[in-house]
Parts: sequence; C-alpha cells; structure tokens
Amino acid sequence: MSTHSASRISHPAIAFIGGGNMARSLIGGLIRNGTPAAAIAVAEPNPDLRAALTQDFAVATHQDNDAATKSADVLVLAVKPQVMKTVCAGLRGIAQVRQPLIVSIAAGIRVSQLDAWLGGNLAIVRCMPNTPALIGTGAAGLCPNPACTAAQRELAQSILSAAGLAVWINDEAQMDTVTALSGSGPAYFFLLTEALIDAAVAQGLPRETARELATQTCLGAGRMLREDGATPADLRRRVTSPNGTTQAALDSFAADGFGQIVARAITAATRRGIELSTQLNIEAPTK
Repeated sequence: MSTHSASRISHPAIAFIGGGNMARSLIGGLIRNGTPAAAIAVAEPNPDLRAALTQDFAVATHQDNDAATKSADVLVLAVKPQVMKTVCAGLRGIAQVRQPLIVSIAAGIRVSQLDAWLGGNLAIVRCMPNTPALIGTGAAGLCPNPACTAAQRELAQSILSAAGLAVWINDEAQMDTVTALSGSGPAYFFLLTEALIDAAVAQGLPRETARELATQTCLGAGRMLREDGATPADLRRRVTSPNGTTQAALDSFAADGFGQIVARAITAATRRGIELSTQLNIEAPTK
C-alpha cells in the first residue's frame, strides 16, 4: 500500500468514479457500516445524481474526476466498460502519483487492461457484483492481481461486502463464470418467477394472488437455503413426498431436461462474457 494509504489505517479515502446505482449501493453500505461520509468522494457528471448522493449520504460530489481523486487511497471505478479506457487515461497521472488501490466493478474489463491503461504497477481488484447489492443482499466475486497486499485485499472486501456477500476468485479466467452465475443470475430467478406466475394464472389463479404466492415462496425458499445449512438437494428432498405433487412436478422438469437447460444457459453466458471482454481488449493509451 502507498505511504498515503498507510497513513489512513482506519478510514482510507475512497473516491468513486461514477455515481450510478451500483456505486450508490456500495456507498450506502459503507455509510451504514460506519465509514464516515467525509472519507468518501464521488465524481459524477450527472447533476441530479450528484445532488441525490449529497442529500442522501452527505458525501462530497464533484463533476470532474480530478477533484474527487486528489486525496484518494482507493479508486472505485464504477463506469460503463465502454468508457473505461478513456476514464483510465484521465486518471493515469493521479494513479501513478498516489498509487491507490484500484477496485473495478466494470463487467468484462481484465485486470491487465486496467493496469496498462492506468500506467502499470498498481494494486488492482476486479469485481463482479450483482443488482441485489442495491438492497444490501448482493453477491460479488473479487479477483486481485499479484500487486495487492493482504491489507489491500481486506480493504477491497470490506468495500464490496458493505452491500452483501463478497468472495475471492483467485483465477481471473473464472470471473466469466462468476458473471454468468451471480452477475446474470438475478435475471434467471426473475424469469423463473415470471414462469411460475404465468403457469398459475393459466390454471385459474388471479394474477395478483399468483404473484404474491410466487414471490413469498421464492423469498422463503431462498432464506431456507441461506440459513438452514443443508444442501439444495437435501432441502429439495425434504419437501418431496414419494408420488406426491412435488414429485410430479420434478419428474416433469427432469423429462424436459431442466438441468441441461440451466447448464447450457450458464455456458452461453460465460461464452458471451469472454467475447465481450475480447471486444473490449483495446490498446492502452500511449505512455
């Protein structure tokens, strides 16, 4: 960690580049967990987003990146992948001077790309959060580069875990699978819930009743999976009586190749993540 970082042991200065939904969820979590608002700065070009962040969290907001990052020990890059190269080019000077920890939550951008665009020799953690972070129940995969110290890894984890679960992925190649599993996973869950509702409506239930029952059932099942400690297979067996209604439904799923459908979907999402990352693998700015 830089000498600047070492001087801020309890509350390092964190600068968010981008103040959208995911940054907002992390900022809110950090504030709830005791990080003082004075330790957080945000660079965001949208004046409405800046005003909302200041009003809701009392953090300093700035229109340009330079003002937000001048004292930063950590830079959280929360911008769209398509503009990351340009953003990094603008941050290159301050990054080389201060040597902050770089935390990126941009999908598809490799650690090597970030390091090259920012001038090299930086501690970088690449993260893949998901949208439930907006309500404090996110799931994020974190991948460090070799320059990260144990203290910097702990710091990165504290930032991401402010909005939910944060787990380490030591092989960056697996981040595409993380993206396919937890990054895109909420959409699969919502699709299943939609299908349950539509199927119940087709059987005659009013849509609002079907929605309430399906939503609460999924919520309760998720909490059981998280809090009970049993495996998904064990929990499934507990609610499946031989020759009962649940068994009939599970047999139908199996006949239609449910497991294979899910496996193909995860494979497709993983493959697309690799393709997108390759497309974003553009040359670094000239030194």
